[in-house]
Amino acid sequence: MAGWQVHGDGRAVVPGQVVGPDERLSWPRTIGIGLQHVVAMFGATFLVPLLTGFSPQTTLFFSAVGTLLFLVVTRNRVPSYLGSSFAFIAPILAATASGGQSAAVGGILVTGVLLTVVGVVVHLAGTRWIEVTMPPVVTGTIVALIGFNLAPAAWGANEDSGFRAAPVTATCTLGAILLSAVLFRGILGRLSILVGVAVGYGVAVLRGEVDFAALREADWVGLPTFVTPRFETGVLVLFVPVVLVLVAENIGHLKSVTAMTGKDLDPVTGRALIGDGLATTLAGLGGGSGTTTYAENIGVMAATRVYSTAAYWVAGLGALVLAMSPRFGAAVATVPPGVIGGAATLLYGMIGLLGARIWIQNRVDFSDPVNLMPAAVALVIGIANFSFRWGDLQFEGIALGTAAAIVLYHLMRVLARWRGTTFEPASPASAPGGDEGIVEDARAH
Repeated sequence: MAGWQVHGDGRAVVPGQVVGPDERLSWPRTIGIGLQHVVAMFGATFLVPLLTGFSPQTTLFFSAVGTLLFLVVTRNRVPSYLGSSFAFIAPILAATASGGQSAAVGGILVTGVLLTVVGVVVHLAGTRWIEVTMPPVVTGTIVALIGFNLAPAAWGANEDSGFRAAPVTATCTLGAILLSAVLFRGILGRLSILVGVAVGYGVAVLRGEVDFAALREADWVGLPTFVTPRFETGVLVLFVPVVLVLVAENIGHLKSVTAMTGKDLDPVTGRALIGDGLATTLAGLGGGSGTTTYAENIGVMAATRVYSTAAYWVAGLGALVLAMSPRFGAAVATVPPGVIGGAATLLYGMIGLLGARIWIQNRVDFSDPVNLMPAAVALVIGIANFSFRWGDLQFEGIALGTAAAIVLYHLMRVLARWRGTTFEPASPASAPGGDEGIVEDARAH
């Protein structure tokens, strides 16, 4: 953990400056900030295993190890915590229902391998091919349909799960999350999900909805429970779209850190993808949920202006220590369905709206049918969970919606250009008047 330059006097951040990835404050302050990162990732990271039935202890273990591996692969140049990715929730639920948890873990492993391959290609060839294959309209659509595909699970598949398992507790949980987001400033405001879950848990305890039996029987120290992956072709296709989401999340994380620190991280994009891919692969080998770079921790960095990777080494090691306590994992597992259902009601909608955020930030023009129609078709396929069987393969809403978004967008784009009905401006070289001319779109005139 050596090699970081001490920023200033090591005690404070000079106004207008930030502590860069290759810098650190004094070790006591760095340790304190690192522990803040553990708290920041906690709520969202543990919601994924609670929603999918995975072991919280195992998930935390692979999250911690994955973060440390990521820092090694990126050579301490990318400040990031790798927490549980929400993009895995829908395929894990579908895979577990059809093939059990081991089949879902196999899907996570394959996702990690594919992301690693993408990272190697990006490292060698750059990111331009990703931007061409998955423009913002496609990426936003895929993220949106994954989130909204989960909507029925928030309500619950039966009376013992989701929001309807305990409507009062679920409502209190949801209300606490919403209120904490607007009432609290600083770190508490950014940890609204964690605050809401804590409030909901308290309500559930008062209402007698929490079972502490497993907690009393758990040991204080011990290794997590590992799951051996199993590979089923019909299940694996559910996880392929997640690769595209993880690529978008990682690139978005790098751009955010670049904007806040002024350090160009484009050269390490491939390494970042490889690091997340290897972390997800490792999780798939033992029963952890797939990982991604965490926006919650960007909030901590923005608040503290400390982007030091030293703090993330502290966070990774701190999380690893917690992961060695079965009692800690058992305590997390006691969170009842009503609390989970209340948090999921907001969480799943937020995942879907992240897709819309991608459209807005990139100013996607939905007056153009090439953007509007593929997105519209893909969203309905994903939300309604269309299904299609081909032999032993079962394709469902997310996989079909992803394929529709990519194929329809590129097909309509090619045809529109061929017929001259495209809304895209012509390249300057082909426009009237030489390099300075611009052809106005054919529909407007």
